[in-house]
Amino acid sequence: MKKILVTGADGFIGSHLTEALVRTGYEVRAFVLYNSFNSWGWLDHCGADIKSKFEVFAGDIRDPYGVRTAMRGCDAVLHLAALIAIPYSYHSPDTYIDTNVKGTLNVVQAARDLGVSKVIHTSTSEVYGTARFVPITEEHPLQGQSPYSASKIGADQIAMSFHASFGTPVATLRPFNTYGPRQSARAVIPTIITQIAAGNRHIKLGAVHPTRDFNFVTDTVAGFIAALRADKAIGETINLGSNFEISIGDTAKTIADVMHAEIEIITDEQRLRPVNSEVERLWADNRKARELLGWRPQYGGLDGFRRGIAETAAWFGERAHLASYKTDSYNL
Repeated sequence: MKKILVTGADGFIGSHLTEALVRTGYEVRAFVLYNSFNSWGWLDHCGADIKSKFEVFAGDIRDPYGVRTAMRGCDAVLHLAALIAIPYSYHSPDTYIDTNVKGTLNVVQAARDLGVSKVIHTSTSEVYGTARFVPITEEHPLQGQSPYSASKIGADQIAMSFHASFGTPVATLRPFNTYGPRQSARAVIPTIITQIAAGNRHIKLGAVHPTRDFNFVTDTVAGFIAALRADKAIGETINLGSNFEISIGDTAKTIADVMHAEIEIITDEQRLRPVNSEVERLWADNRKARELLGWRPQYGGLDGFRRGIAETAAWFGERAHLASYKTDSYNL
């Protein structure tokens, strides 16, 4: 495979993935969301060594003609474009169906018609809902506990239905909670880091008892590239997780320790999910990724988590980076 289309290339994971693919030697066409500012999102801040070394296509994943045009001439597609904020999905669920479900349909339909050799579809650990057993394998029941997770369940089913119905070469990757430089402050780790970096010591959070399995972004990116190269991934759904569980409260304490700060956690009611919507526990079983992709997290366990937090905090701590975040307001 030589030319790769990355949808959602302007986002957090997508921008890191685009950089890694270019550095690995692939030709990359980066699908970014069209806007009148001609902004390429985080790709505007990509490494100097890859600037002008990838092609940009500005469009909208909800538009089938644009998706088909972007995909023409590409050997494979890494489909990351999605709406992902859970709180925003509570009051604007229709946009999640259009973007996540219809957008995925546009991708697999175009891939089928154009004879693309591989589609890597991006799922999320949120589709599992609160763990019924741990560690969570790919056979765990799917539970739509938010409109966002329901839309991703629908997108997953659309993607894999094209493999079952038409033999479209689709693989689904299911990353657990990815974190790292460039992440939106709607996510919990940047929320904590940016508040501390801005000098706050009373940290506003929602529920602190739920647990998460965090992936440093370079590990998630490595999983995508491994799936791109692995024929065994086709027709499979594969977890990408560190196989390490930590509570949000302990995450905040770890971040404060790494950043040498004494903090007090304050419950902010607007950050709490509805009771039945909160995912209480996530902990990945990553054996399938090890067996099919040869993938292992380099930032696994508590020591790896602390290393990832240190790298993330260092990035957010740079004045120019921190200035682009609104640390005094809640980000949906």
